[in-house]
Amino acid sequence: MYDVIVIGSGPAGSAAAKTLADMGYRVLIVERFKLPRYKSCSGVLIKKSMTKVERYFGEKTPDFVTCSPKDNRGMIFTNDAGEEYRFEQEGVNVWRSSFDNWLVNKAVDSGAELFDGVSAVSSETCEDGVLVALKRGEETFVEEAKYVIDAEGVTGLFKRSLIGRDKDFVTTFQTYVKGSIELDHRYFYAYLQPELSEYDAWFNVKDGMLVLGVAALDRNRIPTYYKNFINYMTSRHGLIIEEELKKDTWIMPRIKEGCKIEHGVGRVLFAGETAGFLNPMGEGISAAMESGYLAGAAVSKYFGESEKVIKEYESSTKELREYMSRQWKLLSYMSERFKNMR
Repeated sequence: MYDVIVIGSGPAGSAAAKTLADMGYRVLIVERFKLPRYKSCSGVLIKKSMTKVERYFGEKTPDFVTCSPKDNRGMIFTNDAGEEYRFEQEGVNVWRSSFDNWLVNKAVDSGAELFDGVSAVSSETCEDGVLVALKRGEETFVEEAKYVIDAEGVTGLFKRSLIGRDKDFVTTFQTYVKGSIELDHRYFYAYLQPELSEYDAWFNVKDGMLVLGVAALDRNRIPTYYKNFINYMTSRHGLIIEEELKKDTWIMPRIKEGCKIEHGVGRVLFAGETAGFLNPMGEGISAAMESGYLAGAAVSKYFGESEKVIKEYESSTKELREYMSRQWKLLSYMSERFKNMR
């Protein structure tokens, strides 16, 4: 019997697990990928994320998880009309595989157990807890806990087994290329023109590789958007591609008007993208860590009174949700595509 099973070892799951382990609870982290895992992500920690790392994990982001250029100076948005908006702030450029692995190891150092290469596939409520069916290869087994915190993101099976899953996603596609471009590598660039994507297109640099990506609601349109984006970056910023090194595809939740958040069901709490916490341009790291921490804190505060846990979690994440709503509202004034977020 565990006190809490945390599903997912990303920023949300690691923050929840470390918070609870530090308080002396018996915690199991279940991660369906073998670690360290790869995740398609810009890997830029904004100032808010850097602050959360120090608060929840006890130290600054270490150099060994960063990539070049290490220091990010902010984001530059280009709106529907081609006008630029600069948001200058301190940031750190990281590889998500190394960063996430460091986070989960901090939770393990605090006493949490870790099963990687294990999927959480379903659950069943028992008298005073939750039975979680786990799968490792062809082996299926069950672990029991008083509570579950589901922080596996939008691609996992567990939440779907409980309440189904919203099929309205944004598909992202990006390539890592060798080449050159007439842009400052210390910024993250987002492009909102409708001819370039159905969400946004982006550019940043990691260890000398140029990263170019587009997002679409209809994944069949990605080749067209990507071609348009490459042509745009070539004519506008002097992009020269010498060699394509790798490419990847991912999905993330589509945030809709009202910024609906699903906090959980019974003794199962949702955190990070599983709950619906995601800021514009896919910035989910800060919200993931904060929601994971708050989920863990809610479980700890009312551990013996399960009927109060989700209400406490809902109350404690109110400010986080309001911040998220303000960010989406700001974006709505840069692009008519997001005007429903006002």
